[in-house]
Amino acid sequence: MILVTGASGNVGSELTGILARDGHPVRALVRTPRPLPDGVEGVPGDLNDPASLKPALEGVRAVFLLGGYDDMPGALAAMRDAGVEQVTLLSSRSVVGGHEDNAVAGMHMAAEASVRASELAWTFLRASGFMSNTLQWIPQLKEGDVVREPFANVPVATIDPYDIAAVAAESLTMPGHEGRAYAITGPEALRPADRLRVLGELLGRELRLSPLSNAEARVTMSAEMSEKYVDAFFRFFTGGEFDDSEVTSAVRDLTGRDARPFADWARAHLAAFR
Repeated sequence: MILVTGASGNVGSELTGILARDGHPVRALVRTPRPLPDGVEGVPGDLNDPASLKPALEGVRAVFLLGGYDDMPGALAAMRDAGVEQVTLLSSRSVVGGHEDNAVAGMHMAAEASVRASELAWTFLRASGFMSNTLQWIPQLKEGDVVREPFANVPVATIDPYDIAAVAAESLTMPGHEGRAYAITGPEALRPADRLRVLGELLGRELRLSPLSNAEARVTMSAEMSEKYVDAFFRFFTGGEFDDSEVTSAVRDLTGRDARPFADWARAHLAAFR
């Protein structure tokens, strides 16, 4: 049995589908009941409350894990005590050369440290920025053809969450990935205007990017997240702490096929933008 945490998220939802399709016993950790793919068992539990995980962990061999929870060591201890052997952790490329006092990098660094200390076999998936972040544009596109976006000049090798899930499935079901950390990216580095151009072509609309100034970006972002995370992203993309533009071959190396381009992701999710 494989337990998928964050099963309703961009990566977890893809992963449960892949595992179920390939015939692997898969269980989804859920806070509240929700529809799941055929063959996927949903069990209530909360990673912020390690004691609540006991029913979900029964008979589980491996766990797909998200970081950033209140008591990562406690949750990992509950997994170990339940007989879990292996954890695949979704992490970030920002940990490489990252600063612990940066809220985003530091969160992922702490999660990796907790997993290393857990005595469980582990694999880290250090992902680039998600293509699915483009869904944040939907409210603006409902209002018109202009998208306002921070850090407009920053290229990111964005990755389709499906590709992250495919690598996760490989690491959870095949041997040889223990103690490995994979930097996984999409096939090319794109700026926001590049993604918007592709999306506009698919929608048949003349879409235009209007970059936010740093001052405007800080105000906009502060309405959506705590200040420590706003500061973290400014340190990444204006302070030069993190370059997320380098493309790696990890998806091809681990799955045998090329990483999906942004146009494929956008085409698959086009209905959300209409």
